Amino acid sequence: MKGYFCSIILFILLLSCGQKEEEIVQVGVSKAVINPPLGAFIAGDKQNRRFTGVFDSLYVKAAVFYDGNESFALVTVDCIGLLYQDLLKIREKVGTMDLGIPFSPENIVISSTHTHSGPDVVGLWGEDYTQNGVDPDYMDFLVKTTAEQIQIAASKLENASAKYGSTEYGHNWVANICEEEIDRSVTVLQFLNDKGQNLLSLTNFACHPTYLDAVYNEVSADYVAGFYQEMEKQLGGEHIFLQGAIGGWIQPIDKGIPYTEVLQRGSGLANAAVSALKEGKNLQSASLSFRNKKIDLPVENEAWQQLAAAGIIQRAISEVLETEVVWFSIGEANFATHPGETAPVFGLQTKAMMPEGPQFVLGLGQDALGYIVKPEYFEDPTLPHAPYLTRMSLGKDTGHYLMEVLETLSQEFH
Repeated sequence: MKGYFCSIILFILLLSCGQKEEEIVQVGVSKAVINPPLGAFIAGDKQNRRFTGVFDSLYVKAAVFYDGNESFALVTVDCIGLLYQDLLKIREKVGTMDLGIPFSPENIVISSTHTHSGPDVVGLWGEDYTQNGVDPDYMDFLVKTTAEQIQIAASKLENASAKYGSTEYGHNWVANICEEEIDRSVTVLQFLNDKGQNLLSLTNFACHPTYLDAVYNEVSADYVAGFYQEMEKQLGGEHIFLQGAIGGWIQPIDKGIPYTEVLQRGSGLANAAVSALKEGKNLQSASLSFRNKKIDLPVENEAWQQLAAAGIIQRAISEVLETEVVWFSIGEANFATHPGETAPVFGLQTKAMMPEGPQFVLGLGQDALGYIVKPEYFEDPTLPHAPYLTRMSLGKDTGHYLMEVLETLSQEFH
């Protein structure tokens, strides 16, 4: 009889060893309103457009991840595209702060939602083509507030398990108005606390938030506001929208609909993300990895140099321009940044470098270098919108250089 009980105990022990427990990572989140003052210049469309009111608030949202060894911060900003020099200022400020964990300011990733109903943070939308539209006081506020949210997020770390899902969305309202190629994927990664409650979700989807552009003069995150509202309603906790590869030219095709319907577009995206999570899988690993690489991109478009020389873009731009690319992972979930509005082909090529699992391409990540399009648009000006897209691009080889760097980083990971 004694041997019988010993056999049962041994069987139970072996069974429990065979069951893989969910991996735990620590996650902390914080957000703050970053609305510009009324009268500030609006980014997008024509110059000399100014805010007259607020439809919904803009946010900076920061999430800090820590696995006991590696740590990094993932930040999203409701703006048209934060430039690399502002990221460097944020890193400098965070470097003076105590985050309570081992943390390098180099391990900060920032992505912009690209709303065209946010403030001019680049300089192109001032009173006219000769005037910079950036408010220095607002930028100081934005840098300070972003750094503070990273610090606060680090102070709120909780153990979390993760699950993910994927689907497609936007078939009836999102299109590539230049060509047929488009990535409609929705990838969502959710972090749950010990009680099974939502701490944070990360959702990657590609479409310009331009419903309200040149239609209203009110502050808004566009359809992203509806997405956030519905996610909070259904799941609670915090949610971060990560813009995808929207260059070349991923747009809503029903622009001009009422504001309430714009919110419904975002709400529909949230419903798609929640449904994907219901059919989702647990993340099998929660270990963190992070690599970043500075890159000098050739500036073939002299207009960029002229804008910098005139002070419209307050950045050092010569024959080359320094920027940065990041590849990081949370378990089998892989993330890569693109420093501008990349054509879908580059987003799909990036995902092809990633192993099986959740795949995130962060458009306008670390920088906002205009459009990064296929070389064909420089070679054939009769292609749809080619003159505009190339005028807003560094040059025809930008995508090639970006893919080379991402390939190098992916090989370091895998």
